[in-house]
Amino acid sequence: MTSLDHDQKSHVTVRQLTVADVTWVRKLFTERWGGVISVSRGVAHDTTALPGFVALLDGERAGVVTYRIAGQECELVTLDSVREGAGAGTALVDAVAGAARAAGVVRLWLVTTNDNLRALRFYQRYGFDLVAVHRDAVAGSRELKPSIPEIGLDGIPIRHEIELELPSNPGRVSRTRSPGC
Repeated sequence: MTSLDHDQKSHVTVRQLTVADVTWVRKLFTERWGGVISVSRGVAHDTTALPGFVALLDGERAGVVTYRIAGQECELVTLDSVREGAGAGTALVDAVAGAARAAGVVRLWLVTTNDNLRALRFYQRYGFDLVAVHRDAVAGSRELKPSIPEIGLDGIPIRHEIELELPSNPGRVSRTRSPGC
């Protein structure tokens, strides 16, 4: 378990996702993302079947992350912070990065959509680099998950997948990342 103090009022701890969390994850993802299926690069993932971590803020669930390791790559599949700005998202990505390192992974990557500006800002501040724009890829994703809306956050049409990866160069640490990560 890792813990980070982000301010004097909150204390974030991270633990592995357990079977006891599945009902909460199912409800959270259904409310916020239209279901537990997440689609990236033409692959549908049942997020309730993936390994992950839960962030706790003052003992309450404050976020969840799921990931998938395949060969020497780790895809960060979902990240959802219930209380933004409290450090849960950073702590969860730190946990996935640690799990990836422990598994000998050489590439940590993720996909988000073009409308998700908050995610794009968060991931780039964390240290992820934009490596590809998959134009009109969301049309194919809607075939696997019809609940993906046409219009997303901030009234932006959802059309493209944006792929990001965390450089393996440890010298590239963002000012927003926790010390020692």
